[in-house]
Amino acid sequence: MEMRPRSIRVVALAALLAMVGACSKSEAPKSAATTNKVRTVRVALSESRPMERVVTVTGVLLADEAATLSVKIGGRLKTLSVDIGSVVKRGDVIAQVEPRDYELRLQQASAALSQARATVGLPLEGTDDQFDPEKTSSVKEAKAILNEAARNRDRVLKLSQQGVLSTSDLDTVEAAYTVALNRYEAAGEEARTRQAVLAQRRAEFDLSKQQLNDTSLRSPFDGAIQSRLANVGEFLPAGSPVVKLVKTDPLRLRLEVSERDAASVQLNQRVRLTAEGDTNIYTGTLTRVSPAIDEQTRMLVVEADVRNDGSLRPGLFSRAKIVTRENEEGIAVPEQALIVFAGIEKVVVVQEGKALEKMISTGRRGPGWLEIVTGLKAGERVVIAPGNLRTGEPVVMGDAAPLQTSAGSSR
Repeated sequence: MEMRPRSIRVVALAALLAMVGACSKSEAPKSAATTNKVRTVRVALSESRPMERVVTVTGVLLADEAATLSVKIGGRLKTLSVDIGSVVKRGDVIAQVEPRDYELRLQQASAALSQARATVGLPLEGTDDQFDPEKTSSVKEAKAILNEAARNRDRVLKLSQQGVLSTSDLDTVEAAYTVALNRYEAAGEEARTRQAVLAQRRAEFDLSKQQLNDTSLRSPFDGAIQSRLANVGEFLPAGSPVVKLVKTDPLRLRLEVSERDAASVQLNQRVRLTAEGDTNIYTGTLTRVSPAIDEQTRMLVVEADVRNDGSLRPGLFSRAKIVTRENEEGIAVPEQALIVFAGIEKVVVVQEGKALEKMISTGRRGPGWLEIVTGLKAGERVVIAPGNLRTGEPVVMGDAAPLQTSAGSSR
């Protein structure tokens, strides 16, 4: 009897299900065997070691000194011996204002000073303007006349008391004495006036001399020219800027520390920094700490001095680490032991021949190692590169992986 197509399909489906069932039964022991397979793992002991405690901050490099140099006196700019990038030393002449007008003023002031010295009996040239007003010629003359008038008055007074001279003679000598006394006082006042005039002429001379010196614009410190603000031949009023000078060694590293970390930052702490576009690591020392936290930004401003070999420039953005503690104990494990999934950090340890996952939190890091802040104790065996190893899986410990001993680059 011929089978129908529908019957053929039913028989074929039944045969297929029977084959699938047979395969499942045959593979069940194999899966169980795979589940119970023991994995060999490399482990390392978590250990306690001294580490640096650092605060990571950002900041900017600034010139240690920066000044816009201006002319003190007006005049035409005669020379300008520097340009952008020129290196200067303290005291070097940067620019020169035409000095001729100031030379003539100095000569005029010198002549007036010599005249004033002559009126008080001093040599024309000299730097000592001290003299005794009582020893000037006019005062000595007035004093001699006064002494003579005093002697005449005393002589006439005695003769008048003896009845030899009349009262009119006494009045005459009294008047002569009064006139001599007034002349003496006037001579003293004139001498003091000349003394004041001499002091004024000396000040005018010194001022003219200083103005002549000020025609030369000199560098107040070692540095380099950042910008040139004037040109030769310009007439510059007093106070006109000529160049901008910056001191680039050492540099001033200005950092902002968060309010949370401010309490751990102190003077003389070491600083490590990298500048934008530069892979080198530079060091410095905290030399200035603000006494207060900024009310607007809630940040503490600190500054460090950084030696500059010429590769750093003011204005560079920098990332820095302030070493707040040199040696602080911490738990360290190899970096390859860390598992991070969905923001959760964990390691796998070996206990009683089985794997055990532990939730941890990490801190400082170094070359090949990291700090475990919570979740692990010193001496526990952590699995290196655990992969998909899960809690409860049997493991056999293979070769131990040594933990790197250098902790100097913690962050």
